[in-house]
Amino acid sequence: MRLFADGRLSGAQYVPSPNADERPPGMAVELLVIHSISLPPGEFGGRGIVDLFMNRLDPDGHAAYRELNGLRVSAHFLIRRGGEIVQFVPSAKRAWHAGVSNWRGRERCNDFSVGIELEGTDTAAFEEAQYRKLAELSKLLKQAYPVRDVVGHSDIAPGRKTDPGSCFDWERYRADIES
Repeated sequence: MRLFADGRLSGAQYVPSPNADERPPGMAVELLVIHSISLPPGEFGGRGIVDLFMNRLDPDGHAAYRELNGLRVSAHFLIRRGGEIVQFVPSAKRAWHAGVSNWRGRERCNDFSVGIELEGTDTAAFEEAQYRKLAELSKLLKQAYPVRDVVGHSDIAPGRKTDPGSCFDWERYRADIES
């Protein structure tokens, strides 16, 4: 894996989401935000996540999709259960993953963060392959940008978001990216 100057990742499937824009001038990536997602909820391997980030999720395709109708969101990366990486937004650009957010007194976390989605739920263990790829990707991003913190979505939007959830092994992940 290699991260290019434009923020594209070699070895990742690139599916460019329209839900992105330029970062504010002079804004550096200082934060990695770990998320979890599954669509339909609790189901893995389908098209739902890609369809959501591409604005083509059929609200009639599943009862849970109705509440997502019209939502315009994305992330920089998705790490599937088997470790495959899909990139939706180059890391040099702003993805729309954090929503209303705050970290250490700074609002609008999308401006200065990279969002990494893990295919999963708040209540199910993540896969070994996901931890390996997440650590490898995180190390690349930390080499490329002045990343100061790595947090969960729940840390920047407490009370509104719970992901990546209690089954995410923060201790293991932090040890993996420090080695």
